[in-house]
Amino acid sequence: MAEKIKVLLSEEEVDAKIKEIGQQISKDYEGRQVHLVCVLKGGSFFMCELAKRITVPVSLDFMSVSSYGSDTKSSGVVRIVKDLDEPLKDRDVIVIEDIVDSGHTLSYLLEMLKNREPASLKLCTLLDKPERRVADVHVDYTGFQIPDEFVVGYGLDYDQKYRNLPYIGVVEFE
Repeated sequence: MAEKIKVLLSEEEVDAKIKEIGQQISKDYEGRQVHLVCVLKGGSFFMCELAKRITVPVSLDFMSVSSYGSDTKSSGVVRIVKDLDEPLKDRDVIVIEDIVDSGHTLSYLLEMLKNREPASLKLCTLLDKPERRVADVHVDYTGFQIPDEFVVGYGLDYDQKYRNLPYIGVVEFE
């Protein structure tokens, strides 16, 4: 099956939104340090660009969680592939995600991270598909709400392809 990519959000739109989110986080955490936890692999592009735009001190950590495999729909089974390197206790933590879809993965992940006793725990996503939500997940910082279409680019992939696109595109299967 071949696929074609249609631009949904341009590189300029994405860049402007990340700058806006960075400014809001900087304001919200003024006088404090924020610890960004990136959900790999997709969140890495967004987190790196976002971290550059946050003016308060920032530390970073990475975690890999899987619930997709090579399909376009979540399997519902969450696996921790790589855990954090540093403790979260008493830190102001923002989980950075590329997209919030059904919410299954993030619901599980946020509950697990709460048990590590951070001073605060928030969620930031570049893309949100609220109409697909089946688990109750509160998103504190949202880039864009998008329609229920399978998207790639800016870290998001289809079977490990298209992550490097500098824009968000919709996969159209031929």
